[in-house]
Amino acid sequence: MREALFYSKLKEKKVRCALCPRGCVIAPGRSGFCRVRENRGGRLYSMVYGRLCSMAVDPIEKKPLYHFAPGSSCLSVCTVGCNLDCRFCQNWEISHPDIPNQPSAAGTGSPRDIPGENVPPEMIVEAARKQGVEGIAYTYTEPTVFYEYALDTMKLAKRAGFYNCWVSNGFTSPEPAMEASRYLHAINIDIKGPDAFYRKLCNAPGEAAVRKAARIYREQGVWVEITTLVIPGYNDSRKALTGISRWVRRNLGPDTPMHFSRFHPSFRLTDVGPTPARTLEMAHRIAVKEGLRYVYVGNVFGHRSESTYCPECGRPLVERRGFGVAAMRDTCECGERLALAGRKWSRLK
Repeated sequence: MREALFYSKLKEKKVRCALCPRGCVIAPGRSGFCRVRENRGGRLYSMVYGRLCSMAVDPIEKKPLYHFAPGSSCLSVCTVGCNLDCRFCQNWEISHPDIPNQPSAAGTGSPRDIPGENVPPEMIVEAARKQGVEGIAYTYTEPTVFYEYALDTMKLAKRAGFYNCWVSNGFTSPEPAMEASRYLHAINIDIKGPDAFYRKLCNAPGEAAVRKAARIYREQGVWVEITTLVIPGYNDSRKALTGISRWVRRNLGPDTPMHFSRFHPSFRLTDVGPTPARTLEMAHRIAVKEGLRYVYVGNVFGHRSESTYCPECGRPLVERRGFGVAAMRDTCECGERLALAGRKWSRLK
């Protein structure tokens, strides 16, 4: 347990959390929407600080980050919790565990009630050293809700020479996004769909805050890639896909990698079938037509667009097999140079 960052004290010992755009007003003995930030006696605490619920070594391509430190490996870590409530969540067992919305005995609950192992930031960095990875990924659940834990780990990791990357829903307030950017090297952000999609499927007010955060990360020099999980009947129209692609090009730049991922039935959205490959290919064509130079189809293993092709002449530059990189060169025979970040950590020179 650690006192939270980004909150203000109100009357009657209430607090207002400013970590994400919800701005939850929390009474004593209660938690916010995410259920992992709790008011104890007029102070807001992170109940997941040091409560690691998952740790694994992954290829950076699994995040997916295709243009940052290609071929490298990272130590993936997370706690429980999320600040959205997506009906289609792929990691719902840990993002939405059975955590009561108030502690037992009106404020006497223990952080031991939160699922996870007691692993301080120093132990995460030491584990990264032992595993021989190039970086640390804050992923599986939303890094924003374990912000203090992630931030302290990122500070140590950066000092020790590791990269830091987030896989995020982007539902983060501007000030926390700015602060995280000081220690963050790369981020993959979900842009899920238009406002109506967020309201209907994510229990969120809309997409504006996500897009604002994406611009902040980009402006602060963090390498940004975007993912849209394409769900049949919800965000798979030409209008929706065109809107996302056009916004990414205009606001983040044409070299921003765009990933369209295949949906599989999960959590509370099991009455919708997997995304047809032809829909993902349509999304790919739309994004290319809108001027994005690096567009990928995800969760369809063996698909041609797993690999990176020269946007000028079409020659393969990075050849992938699933999450593995078989071959890579950063400059094409035609002279076009691949948009790439994180070279100092890449295993493929």
